[in-house]
Amino acid sequence: MGKLHVLSFILVIWMQSPVFLSLSVSTSKVMVEVHENTDAVLSCEFKTDKETNPRIEWKKKGKEITFVYFDKKFSGSFAGRAKIDGATVTLHSVTQKDSGVYRCEVSAPADHVNLGEVNVTLNVLVPPHTPSCEVPSSVISGFGVELHCRDKLSVPPPTYVWYKDNQVLSITHSPDSSYSVDPGKGTLKFKSVSKADSGQYRCEATNSVGAPKSCVAHHMKVIEYQLTMTTMIAGAVGLFLLILMCCLGVCLCHRRGFCQNKEQKGGRANISCPPPPPIRNPQNYKHTQSFMI
Repeated sequence: MGKLHVLSFILVIWMQSPVFLSLSVSTSKVMVEVHENTDAVLSCEFKTDKETNPRIEWKKKGKEITFVYFDKKFSGSFAGRAKIDGATVTLHSVTQKDSGVYRCEVSAPADHVNLGEVNVTLNVLVPPHTPSCEVPSSVISGFGVELHCRDKLSVPPPTYVWYKDNQVLSITHSPDSSYSVDPGKGTLKFKSVSKADSGQYRCEATNSVGAPKSCVAHHMKVIEYQLTMTTMIAGAVGLFLLILMCCLGVCLCHRRGFCQNKEQKGGRANISCPPPPPIRNPQNYKHTQSFMI
């Protein structure tokens, strides 16, 4: 019995120690997933030892930390559409912009451990939106082509299904198939289109949140150009005759002097003549003769 009393006394002393009775903060749900335009409850629960009026703050983490609840009131876009019960916050009519990581901070200055915090992640689910479909109006037979389908607003990201003339195109690949479908990226790829690939194409986006959405069907026309052996020979002969005529024209131009440059054409006209001898004054001759005498 003596040992039992000693153990009970030690247990009571340990439970009353500052470390055991310090502030504690927790949440009942770390990850919260709700549909768009519904309410989201962000749980935050705390226990204190001596502090009777703890300070409660909520912040949203991102590139910059923004205040959600501070100084006993909501701020920013949360003002007027949120409420708090204890430390648990309820956000009304959430949208995709509300998705993110929220942090609940509780301060208890009178406690041994006077600050505690917990993170809650909010993920707002969005049903599929009408995807944008990129379908070329016409392509040339024998060439490759890609069709694209995109829906950037759905959460979680959707998967895509392609239809041709209201018939589902299989995503299974076979050696004889002329196309391949990527349901994650929403691409429909043709290695080499043929006349049989002409038709009405549309894409459908779907996820686990709401009903699937489809774009308007677009018609793709495959144009065939049949190059027979006669056509190829005629084209080669025509090209050869064109090159031959160009060569003959250049030779004829040089022979007749039409293709000479300006310096060659004006070579003779620019030849300079020697200047005439100077004319002497007769008076100079008389003066010279009289001097000689």
